[in-house]
Amino acid sequence: MDNAIETELQAAAFRTLVAHLQKNTDVQNIDLMNLAGFCRNCLSKWYLAAAEDKGLEMDYEQARELVYGMPYSEWKSRYQTEASAEQKGKFAEAIQQQDQ
Repeated sequence: MDNAIETELQAAAFRTLVAHLQKNTDVQNIDLMNLAGFCRNCLSKWYLAAAEDKGLEMDYEQARELVYGMPYSEWKSRYQTEASAEQKGKFAEAIQQQDQ
């Protein structure tokens, strides 16, 4: 497989992942962090870093809007729920493990 085809496949997989996350707004970022170690904000930061590597002007809020499918503030008010004590506990445990 040549590099161009590989890049096209990777881009298609990324677009599918982003579309899946946009559709499944019931999945909270803390759940993603607890289960997979990344969330929508992580994807936004990775997208922004890739844009900066290419010398493109973009800010974090623009990258977030691409991942969330709307401004983050709108997504947060529409879909984000308060994290439970259990979710917060799992997240704290994961952070502790990373620091070790």
